[in-house]
Amino acid sequence: MLKRSLITLILVFGPIAKADTPQEQADPLALKKLSLEELSQLEVTTPSKEPVKAFQTPAAIYVVTSEDLRRSGATSIPSALRLVPGVEVAQIDANNWSIGIRGFGSNLTRSVLVLIDGRTVYTPLFAGTNWDVQNTLMEDIDRIEVIRGPGGTIWGPNAVNGVINIITKDSKDTQGLLVSAGGGNQEQGLLNLRYGGGNGRDFSYRVYGMGFTRGPEDHPTGPNFDDWRDVQGGFRMDWKEARDTFTLQGDLYDEEAGKSVQVNSYTPPFQYNVNSNALLSGGNILGRWRRTFDSGNDFQVQVYYDRADRTTANFEERRDTYDIDYLQRVRLPVRQELSFGLGARVDPIDDTQVVSGLTFLPAKRTDYLATGFVQDEIRLVEDRLSFTVGTKALRTDFTKGISLEPSARLLWTPTEKQTVWAAFTHALRTPSDAEENFYLSGYNPNSAGGTPVFARFNANPEFAPEQMNGYELGARRLLRSNMGIGVASFYNHYHDLFSEDITGAPFVETTPAPTHFLLPAQFRNGLMGITKGVEANAEWRPASFWRLRGSYSYLHMNVYASPGSGDVGTGPGTAGSSPQNQATIHSNFDLTSKLELDLIYRYVGILPGGSGLPVVPGYSTGDARIGWHVSRHVEFSLAGQNLFQPSHPEYAGDPYGLVGIKRSVYGKLTWRM
Repeated sequence: MLKRSLITLILVFGPIAKADTPQEQADPLALKKLSLEELSQLEVTTPSKEPVKAFQTPAAIYVVTSEDLRRSGATSIPSALRLVPGVEVAQIDANNWSIGIRGFGSNLTRSVLVLIDGRTVYTPLFAGTNWDVQNTLMEDIDRIEVIRGPGGTIWGPNAVNGVINIITKDSKDTQGLLVSAGGGNQEQGLLNLRYGGGNGRDFSYRVYGMGFTRGPEDHPTGPNFDDWRDVQGGFRMDWKEARDTFTLQGDLYDEEAGKSVQVNSYTPPFQYNVNSNALLSGGNILGRWRRTFDSGNDFQVQVYYDRADRTTANFEERRDTYDIDYLQRVRLPVRQELSFGLGARVDPIDDTQVVSGLTFLPAKRTDYLATGFVQDEIRLVEDRLSFTVGTKALRTDFTKGISLEPSARLLWTPTEKQTVWAAFTHALRTPSDAEENFYLSGYNPNSAGGTPVFARFNANPEFAPEQMNGYELGARRLLRSNMGIGVASFYNHYHDLFSEDITGAPFVETTPAPTHFLLPAQFRNGLMGITKGVEANAEWRPASFWRLRGSYSYLHMNVYASPGSGDVGTGPGTAGSSPQNQATIHSNFDLTSKLELDLIYRYVGILPGGSGLPVVPGYSTGDARIGWHVSRHVEFSLAGQNLFQPSHPEYAGDPYGLVGIKRSVYGKLTWRM
């Protein structure tokens, strides 16, 4: 299926390659080298869904630009997120990652809301993001905006510890033809094709196709099952008429990703691993209309449809998502800017039982989410002091009544080169299908007198939202025209966190056969937690050809059982899945007008494990990239990742044990016309 899809893409895009097209505006040789002052004026949309200057945002925000992405050599969104200070990125195997912000790292990033062009890719099935299907053409990404800390007041539930917003380029900035191809030992082959056109005035478009194949990582105690293949295509159209701007875009993908899952069964051998290719496919289409009346007065309507099909060795899911979002901004005469909006989402789902130990009941159901928010920005002292207060109100099929996510933020800008901010936010992670509609049986190898022992986690329709009260304090400063620093500190208190509770004494069960002992259990809200820490980043331009960036983050995390909780010990494993210390150093050199060298050093502290998870040692490693602009139209690059060791483990998530993430090198040739 994947080979046929790739051939189809080549046939579709091949004739386009011969077209006479204008030069692409995003030619790297023509890209502007932004100074620190210019970067401080860069506008972002994630904090308020409206353009605001990143430097004057009362939140810990970091922006990865398209130039940062190009020079990093990153081939996936998770690997690109390693560029962001304070974001915990650990590769589990070739197609799985654990990503966390301020703790709670997991393969689904359950407490972070992830969006692509405003379309949420957070799934309520297991509460998180399936990173294996979040692929896009890296050359089409305009920027990645990351907020460390809660963003629920604007974006709604599940933006507890952060928001990751991947924003692609306007189609007017991707004109002409782009072809890139490459390969290496892990990145075994990639082919990207894109063509953009338009009338040169108020209408533009692009179409793209991409495909890759990636090899497995190092499995010292098990088979190399995790090879990965993907074919994807899509389009985007943008046009403008007087006060109105419109966007229509969509994507289709088809993947095979090697997975290993542990299956539990009531019949011998009771527990075993299944290695197979997960079949992952889907698509989306999104439309956005924005009308601007004047500065500070506008509204926006966005609608999208998303289809996701996942077939794995232990479950199958078919999910359709229909979403509509309305946002309006009004500038009031008393130095105030009022924003408000409404949203609705409906998810019809069909989950097919594949193995007896994992069941969703009912198998067919519909999830829904209804939201409304209001936020008022009050400029107490013009251009110097502002206070922002607001709340999100939400209702889902997982919760009873209406839940609120209020926040208050104070921003002080004593000078144009200095920002100080403080914030309080109450944020929620709403329950998932896996907590309220899920039945899971697990085999205990410590049998009693030869009789097998199982624990069965029964569905919990009373599972409550996880809640967090977050306190933040941060500052940014341009020390000189070529040097800047930023610091953010936080203290978060969590309650009603996910726990695995024993709910009674074991008893003998004869059905299903054979006779076995059953330990009743349930997913509950039996944990509490505290996280606190600090994140610092700095940038220095020693010379016009040299850019230095560094970051350090410290996290203290304590997760413990609530009074009366029957948790079996989930807390230490939750706390032990995020490093206490992280540090990075990035050095970018323009060796000549055509030759560039990029070096990255990364240090990640130990993952203590717990709850049956092994300890993952801390590690240091480095990435490097050398790029040669052969001509205005042709660029060749050679990139290496994880260069210090042949392989090293980063996370405990494989049923066979720790997986070694290999040293990798790949070359890439890019042609723009």
